[in-house]
Amino acid sequence: MNLFKAGLLILSTFFLSSCISTKDVRYFQPNENLVINEEGLVPYNIPVYRVTKNDILNLNIVTTPKGDAAQFYSALNAPSQISGANVVSTAATAGMIAGNTGQGGNSNFYFNGLKVDSNGDINIFGIGYIKAEGRTIEDITKEIQQKVNENFVEGKSEVRLNTDGITYYILSDVESAELSGEKKAHKNTLTLSEAIAINGGLNRTIDRKNVVIHRKLPEGIKIARIDLTREDVMNSPYYWVQNGDEILLSTRGKNLNGFGKDPIQTLSTSITLLTTAMTIYLLLTKL
Repeated sequence: MNLFKAGLLILSTFFLSSCISTKDVRYFQPNENLVINEEGLVPYNIPVYRVTKNDILNLNIVTTPKGDAAQFYSALNAPSQISGANVVSTAATAGMIAGNTGQGGNSNFYFNGLKVDSNGDINIFGIGYIKAEGRTIEDITKEIQQKVNENFVEGKSEVRLNTDGITYYILSDVESAELSGEKKAHKNTLTLSEAIAINGGLNRTIDRKNVVIHRKLPEGIKIARIDLTREDVMNSPYYWVQNGDEILLSTRGKNLNGFGKDPIQTLSTSITLLTTAMTIYLLLTKL
C-alpha cells in the first residue's frame, strides 16, 4: 500500500498545481503601475489610425443632383424603396445588408471602395490621385473637401470618407476555435474588453496573460503582448483595437493535457489516472 499512498500523494500534488486560480482568469486585477490622472481617471491612449497600402476606403460626396457638382451626386441622396421606406444605398450599407460570404471581407465594399494602391495613393474620379498612406482619415477628408471646393461650388457639398468600420481578426487554437474569424465593429473606437465581450468572452483555458496583437502600420507590422489580468493594460495603446488588428489567443499548456479546465474535470482526470495505475499495478503483482 506504500505505492498506493505514494501515487495518491503525487496525483494530489499534480491536481493542486493543475488547478486554475482566480489570478489566472480575472480581468484587470489591481496593479500599482496603473496610471491615473489628477481626477482619478484612466487617461485615454487611443492611437490614431493611419491608412496603409491595400486599405479600402468608402467615399461619399453629398451634393445636389443638379449643378456644378452633379458628377459627385451621392447615393446617400438616392432613395430606394424597400417595404415603402427610404433607405441609404451605398457600398458600405449594401454590404451590411447582404452580409459577408464567409470568405472574409465585404465584397460590395471591395468592388466599390477606393483602394490604396502600391504607391500609397487613391484615385478619385474628377479629382485625381491623392496621397493616403500614412495619413489619417480626417486629413485625407480635409484635402478631398478642399479639392471639391476648388473645382466646384464651395459650401454645396460635403465629403464623407470612412473605412468599413473597425475590422479585426481573432485567431485561436483548438481549445478556443469558436472565437476565430473576421470580426467587424461599426464604431469609432473599440477596446479589447469590448471586443472580447462582443464575442462572448474568453473561456478559462485561454492564457489571458499572453494575448498577442499584430498591428498593421504604414512601416510594417508591430507585435505586442498584452496581459489582460492587469488593470494597467488600459494604459497601453494596444488596449484599443485598430482596423486590421490580429488578436492571437493561445491555450495554457496544462489545459492541452486535459488538466486545469475546471476543478471537477481535473479531479475526474486525476482519479481516472490513479485508478488506471492501480489496476495495472494489481495485474502486474498477480503475474
